[in-house]
Order: sequence, then structure tokens, then C-alpha cells
Amino acid sequence: MLTKRIIPCLDVNAGRVVKGVSFVDLRDAGDPVEMAAFYDREGADELVFLDITASSDNRDTIIDVVKRVSEKVFIPLTVGGGVRTSGDVRNLLNAGADKVSMNTAAVITPSAFAEAADAFGCQCMVVAIDARRTQQGGALAPADLLPAGHPGKDEIAINPDSIWEVFVHGGRTPTGIDAVKWARYMAELGAGEVLLTSMDADGHKDGYDLELTRIISDAIHIPVIASGGAGSPSHLADALDGGENGGHADAALAASIFHFGHFSIAETKQELVKRNLLMREAHD
Repeated sequence: MLTKRIIPCLDVNAGRVVKGVSFVDLRDAGDPVEMAAFYDREGADELVFLDITASSDNRDTIIDVVKRVSEKVFIPLTVGGGVRTSGDVRNLLNAGADKVSMNTAAVITPSAFAEAADAFGCQCMVVAIDARRTQQGGALAPADLLPAGHPGKDEIAINPDSIWEVFVHGGRTPTGIDAVKWARYMAELGAGEVLLTSMDADGHKDGYDLELTRIISDAIHIPVIASGGAGSPSHLADALDGGENGGHADAALAASIFHFGHFSIAETKQELVKRNLLMREAHD
């Protein structure tokens, strides 16, 4: 049985860690290098570092910040934000990342993701999926967002039975793509892991969208990291629980509860132990 993982997320905007609610109303949470080093000492299993405005503002990920973070961290580091090509992936891996996450570029040009997976191995490639529940009368995907022949215009497009839609550009742009179908498509294309964020739950601290997490976890053969909504250690345990009502995720990502000192990594892992979930021990 594989151990479950607890992963703090460092969302970075203009060189600072921030946290918002449903991807807006960003609040400063600290220095990314200092916070990464702290979580490494505390016993986090991995770290995710996301430059959350890189794709929407068409900026490159800040390589020097990644280098400084990687110098302080001795646990696996996943980096994303503004990653568009195999060259971007190579630069991040050379800067010290263990895995690289693609979101917007993977949606717009799936072949770019496949090319990177072929070049560096599936184990290095994470597809980040920002999913929101479909709404009647909601905003439509821009007509020119996806190129002609893109599967998002046909076999993996949302339909009346779809529950969740994929969003890009930091959650700003709907795509018209069904989130569950997209996860399946990317798992077959070469993704080694899915970082799955519920935009509806993100930042509200009421718990993960367990239905979304469970359905996608059960639909694909690669690990799923649950993200969006953690407000207590029990919420992370719920996401990782393999029972009928659990999220069936392989890892749980959280930000606010750790960044603002509401709970520690150790406290969170103690809750997981109570639920008989296997994990690496936290540091005292």
C-alpha cells in the first residue's frame, strides 16, 4: 500500500506567497523561500510551487526563485506556472524542480505536454486541472480558445450530463471541456499525476469537493492530488480516505491552514493516523 502524502502549496504572485478565495481576493502569506524551508523541516512530504499569474499575464516562471527554493528544500518539489514548452520544462528541472506542472498550455496545446512527457518521462509531468461545477447560463468558452481539431471541441467537450468544466488562465477562462474526460485524456497522453483543484471549494475551508476528487481518482490509473477547500486536518483525511464517501486521492494539498498557522504538518498527520491512513512520519 502506497503512503499518502501531505503537500503544502506555495501560490506565488510577484515573488510572494499569496492565498485567496475561489482564485480571487489574494492575501499575502509570506516569502516563498523561507516558507519552503520551514515546511521541509516540519516533515511535509512534497511541496508544490505555482506562479499563479504566469499563464494569465503571459510571463515566464521566475527561475531564480525556483532555484532558491530548491536549494532550501530536500523533498520533492513540483513547479508550475507559465510552463508552455519542453524548453520551459527543461529549465525548471535544471533549476531544481523534481516535477513540472502544466495547466493552460496543456489545454491549449496538448501535444506540448505529450512532447515534454516523451522527452523527460511521465514521472516528471503533472497536469494541473482547475475544475468548476457547470452552471446554466454561465460564461462560454471563447470561440478561438481551442484550435480546430482539438478534442475539447468534440469528444471531451462538456454536454448536458457534465458536472465539472475545466478552466484555464488561473481560473479566469472557461474551456468547454469536461473535467473528468480531460483527466482521462491526459492520463493516456502521458501525465504522471493530476493536481486537481476544485475552484468552487478553493479557499473556503469547508472541505474538498469529495465527489469531484473521488470520481476522477477512480476514473484514471495515475495518482491524484486533491486541492481546494482544506480547513482542518479532518478535511485532508476525508480527501485521502478510500471509503465509500472519501475522496480516494493519493495526496492532499493545502495552503491556508498551514501558511497562517492554523494547523501544523504534525497535527495533520496525527489525524491521518487516527483514520488508519499510511504516511511518512512528521518531524517533531
